Amino acid sequence: MPVRAKFRCNTETHKRWGPEDSQVARSFEFMAVYDPDVPEDQRYAKASPSGSLTIQVDNPAVSFEPGKAYYLDFTPADGE
Repeated sequence: MPVRAKFRCNTETHKRWGPEDSQVARSFEFMAVYDPDVPEDQRYAKASPSGSLTIQVDNPAVSFEPGKAYYLDFTPADGE
């Protein structure tokens, strides 16, 4: 069953992994969002959820803005 959650990007971290200025890994940390007054949030959980996600993004075209909320969709992977 697919599940949609709402997560807020809290931080963006840059870590240099080599001698070149372009050799930087960008990591984003997300925390689950829940507001009992927002009906959309109630689809994710009926009580305050807890959860976190940290991802590293190498594609310079992909970025997340700290402070902004994003949807995270969990859908079973076929063929697993």
